[in-house]
Amino acid sequence: MPSSVAATNSATRRVLALTAGGVLLWLIVALQLFVNVDPLSVHRTDAVIMLGGAASERLPVAERIQDELHIPVLVISHTDTFGNRAADDACNAAAFPNPSLVCFRPPDLDTRGEAQAISRLVEANGWKSVTVVTSSYHVTRAGRLIGQCTTAEVQMVASHPDLDLAQWLRRFVVETGGLIDASLRQECADHRAGM
Repeated sequence: MPSSVAATNSATRRVLALTAGGVLLWLIVALQLFVNVDPLSVHRTDAVIMLGGAASERLPVAERIQDELHIPVLVISHTDTFGNRAADDACNAAAFPNPSLVCFRPPDLDTRGEAQAISRLVEANGWKSVTVVTSSYHVTRAGRLIGQCTTAEVQMVASHPDLDLAQWLRRFVVETGGLIDASLRQECADHRAGM
């Protein structure tokens, strides 16, 4: 075999090995950032907030946390979207004003919009700490965005979705991109500068 072909094959094997190693490293990091996110302990806060989407998974966790820790206020992101039906139904069935339930509609139907709305709710109610419930894959990014918008202590609690391997891989890709975006494009930077 000519030496140039052998060198090309060797370089190709090195590139493939590095690529495989990089993908494996990313998967390990993704597992830690998007799956293994449960806090060591959960404590009482001023309010428990359920982020919009996957409400059939998230709302029972938020209600359980509220009940177990005797948190006085449940806050629900009301989005009128298919995945949020259980939460939207709870908001639509409630009588307001209701001191134990707050429903809010984020200005934009995304995590950034929810972070902005939560910042306003925290400030308006004088809350010093909040517990935020979202799906495990979303905890890291949502916690970063909400933490950028408020000086209140933010305790993140995960609900655990039942996803297949392809769905988890998709979530890993989406959340990796979202986490990079949240790190590079700070939310509420002007708001926090004035705090």
